[in-house]
Formats: sequence, structure tokens, C-alpha cells
Amino acid sequence: MASHSDFVLYIADQCSGAGEITTRKMFGDYGIYCNGKIFGLICDDRFYVKPTETGRQMLRTLELRKPYDGAKDYFYIADVDDRDYLSELVRETCRHLPAPKKK
Repeated sequence: MASHSDFVLYIADQCSGAGEITTRKMFGDYGIYCNGKIFGLICDDRFYVKPTETGRQMLRTLELRKPYDGAKDYFYIADVDDRDYLSELVRETCRHLPAPKKK
């Protein structure tokens, strides 16, 4: 089951305090980016963030899940309604992720 566009837009809006949030359709679901850096996935109407140590310390509930078969574990974010919390989590996660590779 693919993600609904309304859910994708909601997640992007909830994270918008972190910077310029964009999404890109990938394999029927979505990658989500902040200022050009991919920080998470939206799969089957669920939100996942790449794991970092800073993110781990910020999480209200630590739950690791695979967003799709064969994927690495990501932080599963069930509480998507607190905009300030999500924006801060995204901002801090992106600070600790490597820069995107130049094409």
C-alpha cells in the first residue's frame, strides 16, 4: 500500500520549521528532504527518520522499524502531530547526517 498524498503533505508541513522540506516519490512511497538532504521516508502512511545518536536522545519513544522489506532500521515516528517536536528532531537529525553526494 502506497502513501496517500494528503499524509505526505501533512508530514512535510509538520516538519517545515526545520528548513525547506521537499518530498520525492521513490518506489511507490516517498523520500523526505530538508534543505536538499534526505532525512527520512514516508512509507505506507508511516513516517520514518534516519537514526542518529542525537535523534535517539530526542525521541519520546524509541522504536526501530524497517520501512520496507530489505531496508535498514529507521526511527518510526508515531507522534506526528507535534509540529515543534518534529521540526526540532528533523533539524538536529540533519545536522548529524553527512552532506549529500555531489552528482
